[in-house]
Amino acid sequence: MPFLSQFRAAPNLLTLMRLFIIPFLVIQILDGHYRMAFALFMLAGVSDALDGLLARWLSQKTTLGQYLDPIADKLLMSTLFVVLTHVGMVPRYVTVLVFSRDLGILLIATLLFATGTLRDFRPSLLGKLNTLVQIVGLVVVLSEKVFPLMEIGSLRSWLIQAIAWLAPLSAAQYAWIVFRRVNASQPSAV
Repeated sequence: MPFLSQFRAAPNLLTLMRLFIIPFLVIQILDGHYRMAFALFMLAGVSDALDGLLARWLSQKTTLGQYLDPIADKLLMSTLFVVLTHVGMVPRYVTVLVFSRDLGILLIATLLFATGTLRDFRPSLLGKLNTLVQIVGLVVVLSEKVFPLMEIGSLRSWLIQAIAWLAPLSAAQYAWIVFRRVNASQPSAV
């Protein structure tokens, strides 16, 4: 499929919508409109689930989608961490750990891809768990503002701590996997 035509594929349109939601989500949080922010975050989550399903059902898997989808996901999550830290809902150290992990992985993946050393960067099980806990954590953090009568403070605290532990652990696992794969692909010196 020609590159410009890939923008018209239904899954990619959903991904672009998710990117379009981000500034409005930020505005709603900064203005203290947490119900609308929660609704926008849920809409972004639904669009993320649907774009993958549509890509399979409609046979519209595209090169653009392979790059755009994870970029949209990371941009959404990273932006939320920064904004929620700014308004005091997520501790700074958690956002720093999340950003450090993502930046490290991005730099290593870019370097390995550019040098042709490795081209396959599938997430590990711990990486997937890290992402899941981050998503659930952000939902709970926003839920605390939307549903103030719910006693979820201890769940929020537990999830924040889990994020703080999983981010560096999954980064270390990713580094270890890359190290092993790079060493396995190198011819040994005789």
